[in-house]
Amino acid sequence: MYIIIALTVIFIAIKVPAYRSVGSIINIVSLTASRLPIALGVGGCIVLAGTDISAGRAVGLAAVIAASLTIAGNKIFPGLEPMSPIIALGAAVAATCCIGLVNGIFVSKFKLHPFIVTLSTQLITYGVILIYMKMGTNNGQTLSGLSESYRSMITAPLFTINNTAVPMYVLYAVILTAVMWVIWNKTTFGKNMFAVGSNEEAALVSGVNVSRTIIMVFIMAGFMYGLTGFIDGARIASVNANTGLNYEADAIAACVIGGVSFVGGTGKISGVVVGVLLLQVIFTGLNFLSVDPNLLYIIKGLIILVACAIDMRKYLVKK
Repeated sequence: MYIIIALTVIFIAIKVPAYRSVGSIINIVSLTASRLPIALGVGGCIVLAGTDISAGRAVGLAAVIAASLTIAGNKIFPGLEPMSPIIALGAAVAATCCIGLVNGIFVSKFKLHPFIVTLSTQLITYGVILIYMKMGTNNGQTLSGLSESYRSMITAPLFTINNTAVPMYVLYAVILTAVMWVIWNKTTFGKNMFAVGSNEEAALVSGVNVSRTIIMVFIMAGFMYGLTGFIDGARIASVNANTGLNYEADAIAACVIGGVSFVGGTGKISGVVVGVLLLQVIFTGLNFLSVDPNLLYIIKGLIILVACAIDMRKYLVKK
């Protein structure tokens, strides 16, 4: 998979010189940073031999909540002045952590498959978004006109290279990645997560609180979705009911490319980062080639299919 992607990137770089420019590289890094938190959240669910297809809608809910609390001329809450971005962040993260809690409880306590649980919460969350967007006098309209304090917190220049700014959220993504690396590799919780993903029954016999571990992984994922939505709202500068649509597909593809196995118990933070980066590199390149946007969905689906097939083949060979 890496070889195929590398050859594709080399071809695009030769065909379109602008793809190699500083501006293009910074754009790829920025897009990677914006999608990294959701991939880190989904990665933990995949380590448990599960998945989370409610991730994209959870991101959308977080973005809608953050925007509705920081917008000028608020139609959802008429008369409400723009609130502090910190309060908006807290509300957005609280909502997505609740979604993660629900997912975790139904997976761990009721022994339902994560696909079924997160499919259900995906639909529920989308319904909540649609209802929320119709509150007050908004009537489902796109939320724009976000407060400058909110936008600058996310998009203010971190530093500039050749007159091209690297946004502040790149730093946030680096910090989140470092924190998640510590959690996955240096804490008892991280070790328990991999133990449960490898063999749930063996982990239970070894004294691991399996239910609590599963619930905490999904809550942690919900926290990451909240951060993704908060960043995305300010980055795009407008939010609607379809914000976050199909984000979970990108996150799952990135994790699988990065070596996080659906078999469970296998994965590295560095792999997730590489997976997200490679996806942005290849899809940015395809945009430079003016490939039909509809075709990108087909390519993305094929990447997931091929990566999973290779992963399963490796597992069967080891077995």
